[in-house]
Amino acid sequence: MAILVTGATGNVGRNVVRRLVEAGAEVRALTRSPRAAAFPESVRVIGGDLMQPESLAEALKGVDRMYLFPVAETAWEVVALARQASMRRIVVLSSGAVTTGFDSDFHLPVEQAVEASGLEWTYVRPGEFAMNKLALWGPSIRAEDVVRDPNPDAAWCPVHEQDIADVAALALLEDGHCGRAYTLNGPEMLSHRRQVELIAEAVGHPIRFEVVSRDEALESYRKQGGFAAANADFLLGFEDYSGGEADLQALKEFDPTAAGPAPTAEEATGVPARTFAQWAHDHARDLLPD
Repeated sequence: MAILVTGATGNVGRNVVRRLVEAGAEVRALTRSPRAAAFPESVRVIGGDLMQPESLAEALKGVDRMYLFPVAETAWEVVALARQASMRRIVVLSSGAVTTGFDSDFHLPVEQAVEASGLEWTYVRPGEFAMNKLALWGPSIRAEDVVRDPNPDAAWCPVHEQDIADVAALALLEDGHCGRAYTLNGPEMLSHRRQVELIAEAVGHPIRFEVVSRDEALESYRKQGGFAAANADFLLGFEDYSGGEADLQALKEFDPTAAGPAPTAEEATGVPARTFAQWAHDHARDLLPD
Protein backbone atom coordinates (compact mmCIF):
# COMPACT_ATOMS: atom_id res chain seq x y z
CA MET A 1 0.00 0.00 0.00
CA ALA A 2 1.73 3.17 -1.21
CA ILE A 3 0.79 6.52 0.29
CA LEU A 4 1.48 9.78 -1.53
CA VAL A 5 2.15 12.88 0.58
CA THR A 6 1.80 16.12 -1.38
CA GLY A 7 3.27 19.31 0.03
CA ALA A 8 5.73 16.91 1.64
CA THR A 9 8.29 19.50 2.73
CA GLY A 10 5.71 21.78 4.39
CA ASN A 11 5.28 22.22 8.14
CA VAL A 12 2.58 19.55 8.28
CA GLY A 13 3.57 17.40 5.30
CA ARG A 14 7.07 16.60 6.54
CA ASN A 15 5.62 15.45 9.86
CA VAL A 16 3.04 13.29 8.06
CA VAL A 17 5.90 11.65 6.14
CA ARG A 18 7.76 10.98 9.38
CA ARG A 19 4.72 9.42 11.07
CA LEU A 20 4.02 7.19 8.06
CA VAL A 21 7.64 6.04 7.91
CA GLU A 22 7.55 5.22 11.63
CA ALA A 23 4.45 3.11 10.96
CA GLY A 24 6.30 1.16 8.25
CA ALA A 25 4.26 2.51 5.34
CA GLU A 26 5.53 2.80 1.79
CA VAL A 27 5.75 6.57 1.30
CA ARG A 28 6.09 8.77 -1.74
CA ALA A 29 6.85 12.43 -1.11
CA LEU A 30 5.81 14.98 -3.72
CA THR A 31 7.72 18.24 -3.73
CA ARG A 32 8.57 21.01 -6.17
CA SER A 33 12.21 20.84 -5.00
CA PRO A 34 13.19 17.16 -4.73
CA ARG A 35 16.91 17.91 -4.42
CA ALA A 36 16.28 19.93 -1.28
CA ALA A 37 14.09 17.28 0.38
CA ALA A 38 15.65 15.55 3.39
CA PHE A 39 13.79 12.30 4.04
CA PRO A 40 14.82 8.76 5.04
CA GLU A 41 16.14 6.57 2.23
CA SER A 42 12.94 4.51 2.31
CA VAL A 43 10.92 7.52 1.09
CA ARG A 44 10.63 7.87 -2.65
CA VAL A 45 10.92 11.58 -3.43
CA ILE A 46 9.20 12.69 -6.64
CA GLY A 47 9.24 16.11 -8.25
CA GLY A 48 5.84 17.57 -9.04
CA ASP A 49 3.62 20.60 -8.61
CA LEU A 50 -0.08 20.57 -7.69
CA MET A 51 -0.48 23.70 -9.81
CA GLN A 52 0.54 21.54 -12.77
CA PRO A 53 -1.59 18.39 -12.46
CA GLU A 54 0.06 16.79 -15.48
CA SER A 55 3.29 16.62 -13.45
CA LEU A 56 1.69 14.13 -11.02
CA ALA A 57 1.40 11.15 -13.36
CA GLU A 58 4.46 9.31 -12.05
CA ALA A 59 3.68 10.06 -8.41
CA LEU A 60 0.14 8.67 -8.65
CA LYS A 61 1.01 5.29 -10.18
CA GLY A 62 0.11 2.48 -7.82
CA VAL A 63 -0.89 4.80 -4.98
CA ASP A 64 -3.75 3.70 -2.73
CA ARG A 65 -4.01 6.76 -0.47
CA MET A 66 -3.02 10.41 -0.59
CA TYR A 67 -2.49 13.31 1.78
CA LEU A 68 -3.63 16.29 -0.26
CA PHE A 69 -2.25 19.76 0.29
CA PRO A 70 -5.02 22.25 -0.59
CA VAL A 71 -4.74 23.97 -3.97
CA ALA A 72 -8.23 25.07 -4.97
CA GLU A 73 -7.31 26.07 -8.51
CA THR A 74 -6.49 22.52 -9.61
CA ALA A 75 -8.29 20.37 -7.04
CA TRP A 76 -10.85 18.92 -9.45
CA GLU A 77 -8.15 17.96 -11.97
CA VAL A 78 -5.91 16.42 -9.31
CA VAL A 79 -8.76 14.40 -7.82
CA ALA A 80 -9.83 13.21 -11.29
CA LEU A 81 -6.29 11.96 -11.91
CA ALA A 82 -6.34 10.20 -8.53
CA ARG A 83 -9.53 8.38 -9.50
CA GLN A 84 -8.05 7.36 -12.83
CA ALA A 85 -5.07 5.93 -10.96
CA SER A 86 -7.46 3.79 -8.85
CA MET A 87 -6.76 5.61 -5.63
CA ARG A 88 -9.04 4.69 -2.74
CA ARG A 89 -8.63 7.34 -0.03
CA ILE A 90 -7.76 11.04 0.23
CA VAL A 91 -7.02 12.95 3.43
CA VAL A 92 -7.28 16.70 2.88
CA LEU A 93 -5.41 19.39 4.78
CA SER A 94 -8.28 21.85 5.10
CA SER A 95 -9.05 24.68 7.54
CA GLY A 96 -11.12 25.41 10.62
CA ALA A 97 -12.46 28.36 8.64
CA VAL A 98 -14.54 25.83 6.67
CA THR A 99 -16.12 24.65 9.91
CA THR A 100 -16.99 28.21 10.92
CA GLY A 101 -18.27 29.10 7.46
CA PHE A 102 -15.68 31.79 6.68
CA ASP A 103 -13.88 29.83 3.97
CA SER A 104 -15.68 29.36 0.67
CA ASP A 105 -12.78 30.08 -1.69
CA PHE A 106 -9.62 28.30 -0.56
CA HIS A 107 -10.17 25.02 1.29
CA LEU A 108 -13.87 24.32 0.78
CA PRO A 109 -13.51 23.81 -3.01
CA VAL A 110 -10.86 21.15 -2.35
CA GLU A 111 -13.17 19.32 0.06
CA GLN A 112 -15.99 19.54 -2.48
CA ALA A 113 -13.83 18.07 -5.24
CA VAL A 114 -12.77 15.16 -3.06
CA GLU A 115 -16.25 14.42 -1.76
CA ALA A 116 -17.75 14.50 -5.27
CA SER A 117 -15.20 11.91 -6.42
CA GLY A 118 -16.81 9.09 -4.46
CA LEU A 119 -13.45 8.20 -2.88
CA GLU A 120 -13.00 7.71 0.85
CA TRP A 121 -12.24 11.04 2.48
CA THR A 122 -11.23 12.69 5.74
CA TYR A 123 -10.86 16.43 6.25
CA VAL A 124 -8.32 17.75 8.74
CA ARG A 125 -9.29 21.33 9.61
CA PRO A 126 -6.72 23.11 11.78
CA GLY A 127 -7.39 26.51 13.22
CA GLU A 128 -4.53 28.93 13.86
CA PHE A 129 -1.13 27.29 13.35
CA ALA A 130 1.28 27.87 16.24
CA MET A 131 3.95 27.98 13.51
CA ASN A 132 2.49 31.29 12.35
CA LYS A 133 4.04 32.90 15.42
CA LEU A 134 7.47 31.68 14.36
CA ALA A 135 6.98 33.37 11.00
CA LEU A 136 5.48 36.57 12.43
CA TRP A 137 7.46 37.07 15.63
CA GLY A 138 10.59 35.03 15.00
CA PRO A 139 12.65 37.70 13.20
CA SER A 140 12.19 40.36 15.90
CA ILE A 141 12.71 37.84 18.72
CA ARG A 142 15.97 36.63 17.19
CA ALA A 143 17.21 40.14 16.44
CA GLU A 144 15.97 42.16 19.42
CA ASP A 145 14.17 39.92 21.95
CA VAL A 146 10.98 41.87 21.29
CA VAL A 147 7.51 41.22 19.85
CA ARG A 148 5.63 44.17 18.39
CA ASP A 149 1.92 43.49 18.19
CA PRO A 150 -1.22 45.67 18.29
CA ASN A 151 -3.39 43.13 20.11
CA PRO A 152 -1.86 41.96 23.41
CA ASP A 153 -5.17 40.60 24.70
CA ALA A 154 -6.34 38.94 21.48
CA ALA A 155 -6.63 35.23 22.20
CA TRP A 156 -7.04 31.93 20.46
CA CYS A 157 -5.88 28.31 20.72
CA PRO A 158 -2.84 27.82 18.43
CA VAL A 159 -2.44 24.23 17.28
CA HIS A 160 0.86 22.35 17.15
CA GLU A 161 1.68 21.19 13.61
CA GLN A 162 2.50 17.73 14.95
CA ASP A 163 -1.08 17.31 16.18
CA ILE A 164 -2.31 18.10 12.67
CA ALA A 165 0.11 15.58 11.17
CA ASP A 166 -0.82 12.91 13.70
CA VAL A 167 -4.50 13.12 12.78
CA ALA A 168 -3.73 13.08 9.06
CA ALA A 169 -1.45 10.05 9.43
CA LEU A 170 -4.07 8.15 11.43
CA ALA A 171 -6.69 8.85 8.81
CA LEU A 172 -4.33 7.55 6.11
CA LEU A 173 -3.31 4.43 7.99
CA GLU A 174 -6.45 3.37 9.84
CA ASP A 175 -10.08 2.74 9.03
CA GLY A 176 -12.71 4.50 11.12
CA HIS A 177 -11.87 8.06 10.10
CA CYS A 178 -13.45 8.11 6.66
CA GLY A 179 -16.31 10.56 6.24
CA ARG A 180 -15.09 12.59 9.22
CA ALA A 181 -14.09 16.26 9.40
CA TYR A 182 -11.77 16.95 12.33
CA THR A 183 -11.46 20.56 13.48
CA LEU A 184 -8.21 20.97 15.40
CA ASN A 185 -7.06 23.62 17.86
CA GLY A 186 -4.66 23.83 20.74
CA PRO A 187 -5.97 22.89 24.21
CA GLU A 188 -5.65 26.39 25.73
CA MET A 189 -7.08 29.83 24.99
CA LEU A 190 -4.03 32.10 25.20
CA SER A 191 -3.62 35.83 24.69
CA HIS A 192 -0.80 37.10 22.49
CA ARG A 193 0.93 38.44 25.60
CA ARG A 194 0.75 35.03 27.30
CA GLN A 195 2.07 33.32 24.17
CA VAL A 196 5.11 35.61 24.25
CA GLU A 197 5.64 34.79 27.93
CA LEU A 198 5.63 31.07 27.13
CA ILE A 199 8.09 31.60 24.29
CA ALA A 200 10.36 33.52 26.68
CA GLU A 201 10.24 30.62 29.14
CA ALA A 202 11.18 28.21 26.36
CA VAL A 203 14.17 30.20 25.07
CA GLY A 204 15.34 31.01 28.60
CA HIS A 205 15.43 34.79 28.53
CA PRO A 206 12.96 37.71 28.66
CA ILE A 207 11.15 38.89 25.54
CA ARG A 208 9.63 42.35 25.63
CA PHE A 209 6.07 42.82 24.36
CA GLU A 210 5.72 46.21 22.67
CA VAL A 211 2.19 47.32 21.83
CA VAL A 212 2.09 49.11 18.47
CA SER A 213 -0.69 50.37 16.23
CA ARG A 214 -2.17 48.19 13.50
CA ASP A 215 -0.62 50.46 10.88
CA GLU A 216 2.81 50.15 12.49
CA ALA A 217 2.48 46.37 12.62
CA LEU A 218 1.35 46.29 8.99
CA GLU A 219 4.38 48.27 7.89
CA SER A 220 6.69 46.01 9.90
CA TYR A 221 5.22 42.78 8.50
CA ARG A 222 5.40 44.07 4.95
CA LYS A 223 9.07 44.92 5.40
CA GLN A 224 9.65 41.49 6.89
CA GLY A 225 8.46 39.76 3.73
CA GLY A 226 7.48 36.10 3.36
CA PHE A 227 4.51 34.78 5.29
CA ALA A 228 4.23 37.95 7.39
CA ALA A 229 3.91 40.22 4.36
CA ALA A 230 1.58 37.88 2.46
CA ASN A 231 -0.87 37.57 5.36
CA ALA A 232 -0.48 40.88 7.18
CA ASP A 233 -3.72 42.47 6.00
CA PHE A 234 -5.81 39.49 7.11
CA LEU A 235 -3.99 38.83 10.38
CA LEU A 236 -4.22 42.47 11.44
CA GLY A 237 -7.91 42.79 10.60
CA PHE A 238 -7.68 44.90 7.45
CA GLU A 239 -9.13 42.13 5.26
CA ASP A 240 -11.62 39.33 5.84
CA TYR A 241 -10.90 35.71 5.00
CA SER A 242 -11.84 36.17 1.33
CA GLY A 243 -9.80 39.33 0.87
CA GLY A 244 -12.65 41.83 1.24
CA GLU A 245 -12.72 44.74 3.67
CA ALA A 246 -12.98 43.49 7.24
CA ASP A 247 -15.75 44.54 9.62
CA LEU A 248 -13.74 46.11 12.45
CA GLN A 249 -16.74 46.41 14.75
CA ALA A 250 -17.51 42.72 14.38
CA LEU A 251 -13.86 41.90 15.15
CA LYS A 252 -13.99 43.99 18.32
CA GLU A 253 -17.21 42.30 19.45
CA PHE A 254 -16.05 38.76 18.67
CA ASP A 255 -15.82 36.60 21.79
CA PRO A 256 -13.59 33.56 21.15
CA THR A 257 -14.90 31.80 24.26
CA ALA A 258 -18.58 32.03 23.30
CA ALA A 259 -18.66 28.69 21.48
CA GLY A 260 -17.18 26.81 24.42
CA PRO A 261 -14.07 24.61 24.40
CA ALA A 262 -12.44 24.37 20.97
CA PRO A 263 -12.08 20.84 19.52
CA THR A 264 -8.57 19.35 19.48
CA ALA A 265 -6.70 16.39 18.02
CA GLU A 266 -7.70 14.30 21.03
CA GLU A 267 -11.01 13.51 19.35
CA ALA A 268 -9.14 11.50 16.72
CA THR A 269 -6.00 10.38 18.54
CA GLY A 270 -7.29 9.79 22.06
CA VAL A 271 -4.20 11.64 23.33
CA PRO A 272 -4.30 15.13 24.90
CA ALA A 273 -3.39 17.83 22.40
CA ARG A 274 0.05 19.42 22.65
CA THR A 275 0.17 22.75 24.45
CA PHE A 276 1.59 26.02 23.15
CA ALA A 277 4.29 25.75 25.81
CA GLN A 278 5.35 22.42 24.32
CA TRP A 279 5.36 23.95 20.84
CA ALA A 280 7.58 26.79 22.10
CA HIS A 281 10.04 24.31 23.61
CA ASP A 282 10.03 22.25 20.41
CA HIS A 283 11.00 25.37 18.44
CA ALA A 284 13.20 27.15 20.96
CA ARG A 285 16.27 26.78 18.74
CA ASP A 286 14.41 28.42 15.86
CA LEU A 287 13.83 31.48 18.08
CA LEU A 288 17.43 31.99 19.15
CA PRO A 289 19.73 34.49 17.38
CA ASP A 290 21.00 33.39 13.97
